[in-house]
Amino acid sequence: MKQKILITRPLFPDVVDHLREYFDVTINEGPRYTSEQLNAALKGMKGVIVAGGEKIDDTVLVGLTDLKALCVSAAGYNNVDVAALTRAGVIGTNSPGPADETVADFTWGLMIATARRLVEAARWVEQGQWKGSAGSRFFGTNLCDKKLGIMGMGRIGQAIARRAVGFRMEVLYHNRRRLEVSLEQECKASYRSKEDLLREADFIVLAMPFTKENYHLIGEAELRLMQPTAMLFNIARGGLIDEAALAAALREQRIAGAGLDVFEGEPSIHPGLMGLPNAVLAPHIAGGTAEAQHGLAALAADNLIAALGLGPQAGHPPSVFNPEVLKK
Repeated sequence: MKQKILITRPLFPDVVDHLREYFDVTINEGPRYTSEQLNAALKGMKGVIVAGGEKIDDTVLVGLTDLKALCVSAAGYNNVDVAALTRAGVIGTNSPGPADETVADFTWGLMIATARRLVEAARWVEQGQWKGSAGSRFFGTNLCDKKLGIMGMGRIGQAIARRAVGFRMEVLYHNRRRLEVSLEQECKASYRSKEDLLREADFIVLAMPFTKENYHLIGEAELRLMQPTAMLFNIARGGLIDEAALAAALREQRIAGAGLDVFEGEPSIHPGLMGLPNAVLAPHIAGGTAEAQHGLAALAADNLIAALGLGPQAGHPPSVFNPEVLKK
């Protein structure tokens, strides 16, 4: 008899077909589960692919003695209480890699849209206000020959940095650990302290994972270090920025602009950010291409198959975030 697994949101048909080769698959085709509903749906399941950002904590995991593996179809897993998962003896995996280049592409699109005021200009046209030359109404700022500051120089940060060559931008970065010299040279990037990066960079991108330690990494004090012509971009996680402080800085024009794809309480957005002409707000779509999402789902499937002792990588899932459970 095949082991039972749950997929919390529909995935690509070919990925589901692959999973059905190994498992008895149940897919949630309805609204996103509440914690209580997810707990009930997981009764008797050996594994689950979390595909909709569902929060995983003790409430969800209580009593699930059959559950052995939980695989997130995303690179980020801040929706998972890792300690709770580990206490429950459940292997946890994520899907790093497939969306890296997609997110890097989007980051540059967000920077260009913000610097060149594309959203403002598009709305003006759609409202029928374009009656002649726009003149200086939508003058923006160049990206070329400016300083790009990247906070978080992992795979995505490095992908963003590599694209800066075409804009002749000087790349500065801050990271928990400084990169190897060879990797710095490959990315043409120079290390800075957080404070120096904030002071120097014209365009600042947040590209690090969210942790308790970097909650509100950018707040009032950090925003005051930035140049009045500087712009801030977040394509990582919403909790990295104190959004009330950012809204005030934008409203008072203490910084020139911001482009945000993620928000602390998403899908709710801090009301102070709404309607600002110097802010471009996107609905968490940096990784939103079919290619990237298929790659994430396929890696989650491979992780689950391996974590439950099947397939060519049996017992060795590619990307485990609580390896102590796997060792047991």
